Amino acid sequence: MIRYIRKRLATAVPVFFGITILVFLCLDLAPGTIADLGGEEGGSAGNQAILEERLGLDKPLPQRYLVWLGGLLRGDLGDSWQTGRSVSESIAQRVGPSLILTGTGVALAVLLAIPLGAAAAWRPGSGWDKAASVCSMVSFGVPGFLLSLAGVYVFSVVLGWLPSARMYTAGTSGTLGDLMCHLILPAGVVCVSSMGELVRQTRSACLETLGEDYIRTARAKGLGELAVMRHALRGSLLPVLTTVLSHIPHIIGGSVVVERIFGWPGMGSLLFSAISSRDFGIVMGVTVVIALTVLGTNLALDLLYGLADPRVRREEAGR
Repeated sequence: MIRYIRKRLATAVPVFFGITILVFLCLDLAPGTIADLGGEEGGSAGNQAILEERLGLDKPLPQRYLVWLGGLLRGDLGDSWQTGRSVSESIAQRVGPSLILTGTGVALAVLLAIPLGAAAAWRPGSGWDKAASVCSMVSFGVPGFLLSLAGVYVFSVVLGWLPSARMYTAGTSGTLGDLMCHLILPAGVVCVSSMGELVRQTRSACLETLGEDYIRTARAKGLGELAVMRHALRGSLLPVLTTVLSHIPHIIGGSVVVERIFGWPGMGSLLFSAISSRDFGIVMGVTVVIALTVLGTNLALDLLYGLADPRVRREEAGR
C-alpha cells in the first residue's frame, strides 16, 4: 500500500507544479499589469516603471517564477499587490465562507440525490424515475449562472422571500439565522447543479446491484422490498462515493461563479476581484489552494479505489 501511495504522490506533484507554471504563464500573457492600472503610484510611464521594478515585474518570466516558487516552498505566498496584506491572510479569511457554501450545497445534493436515485431504480418508469430524469436534465442543461439569476428573480425580486446577495445583512451582527437566510439561494444553486450526476450514478449503480444473484436470492427467501433496497443501496455506495469525490472539481468551479453572482465573500469573489485588478499574488495563491484541493481529492479517490479493490494496487505495483 505504501508503494501505491508513493506512485500516486509521484504523479500528483508534477501535475501541481505544471498547473502553477501554466497559470503563471497565462497571467504573464494577459494584457496589462497592476502598474498599468495606476495603483498607488499614479499612471505615468515613469511611475509605472518604478512600480514594476518594485514588484519585480521587470525581471524575466523564469526568474519571477523561481522567486515565487521559492516563497511557496518556504510557506510564503507573498503579499497582495493591491492591498499590501499577506496573501495567506487574505485567503484564510475567505476559506470559511467558501467551505460553508460548497459544503452545504454538496451535503444537500447527497441527501437528496441518493434517495431519489435509489427510488428511481426501485420503481423504473414511476413518478420517482420521472422526477430523477427531470432533475438530471435541469442539472446538466441549465448553467449555474442562469440558475442563480432565475433564483434571485423569483425568490428575491418577485416573491421577496430571500435576500439576493451577501453573507449577512449589512449593519447587523451576523446571527446564525441571518446566515441561513442568505445561504439558501446560493447553496440551492450549488445543490441543483451537483445533483444530476449523483442521481444518474445512484440510479445506474442500484439497477446494476438489483440484478445481482444475492439480491435475487434475498427476494426468493421472502425478504421485503425495503430490506432488499437497503442491501442494494449499500452495495452501490462505492461508485456513488466515487462520483461525489470526482465531481468536487466541477463543484468548486461552479461555486466560483455562484459566489460572484451572490456577492458571497469566498475565494471565488476574491479571485474575480484579483483578476480584474491584476493582483498576481492573490491569483496565484487561490490557484494553489484550488489545485491542492482538487489533487488531494483525486488522491483520496485513488486511495479509496486501492483500499476497496486490491487488484488496483497489484496492477499499479506491476507497472
